[in-house]
Amino acid sequence: MRLLWATRGRTWGFRFLRRGGLVDPLPEFSSAFANLDGARQTWNHVATTTALRFQDPNGRTDRAGRIIPHEFVIFDGAGKEINSVEAGIELVWPLFEDEYARDYELPEPVVRER
Repeated sequence: MRLLWATRGRTWGFRFLRRGGLVDPLPEFSSAFANLDGARQTWNHVATTTALRFQDPNGRTDRAGRIIPHEFVIFDGAGKEINSVEAGIELVWPLFEDEYARDYELPEPVVRER
């Protein structure tokens, strides 16, 4: 599954932990979330791309006490089964929850490509 994953940790700020094979993922990310600004939890399909944003399912917060968001942009129609935030969490989060649990407390995340 080709995707972007952006989040933050306890002490590290917003980072792309998955870059979808892109040198600069920000334009694709910005485009996918362009009409969804401000919504804490949301999903949207545009053509074969799915944008998904949800709060950390375990309620983890950053050092300022803000609940951490996880933002995914899923390409090539792989997110077509997502028809709600809950469905997105059920389908996507199990693929990344263990990895995030390992990285959350680190001073810097480990950026991996899949």
